[in-house]
Amino acid sequence: MATVRYLVNDVELAIEFYTRHLGFALRQQFGPAMAILKRDDLTFWLAGPMASAARPMPDGRTPQPGGWNRVVIEVQDLPALAARMREAGVPFRNEIVDGPGGRQILCEDPSGNVVELFEPRA
Repeated sequence: MATVRYLVNDVELAIEFYTRHLGFALRQQFGPAMAILKRDDLTFWLAGPMASAARPMPDGRTPQPGGWNRVVIEVQDLPALAARMREAGVPFRNEIVDGPGGRQILCEDPSGNVVELFEPRA
């Protein structure tokens, strides 16, 4: 089992995004500070601005959401899922890309964190 932590600007918005669009289930919530979601064997921690994970580092840098590191979610029928998510207003960074192992597209959660949707080749 793997655990991934994403910093988010709003825990409630992030819960809604991941449960509505990507099939995660809410397991536990700690008010506006943090939530724990689950999908298959992935545990996903969403840490808001009040979470200990968002505290400044000793050198003064503050952890922020966004960037290019990402969680990869395997899906079936990538074009249909991407179309439904676009229709719901989910932002995407690119169009579907074909690669040697399958197809992928990058969407953003409400805090700008990247999620790669990946459909493996048959």
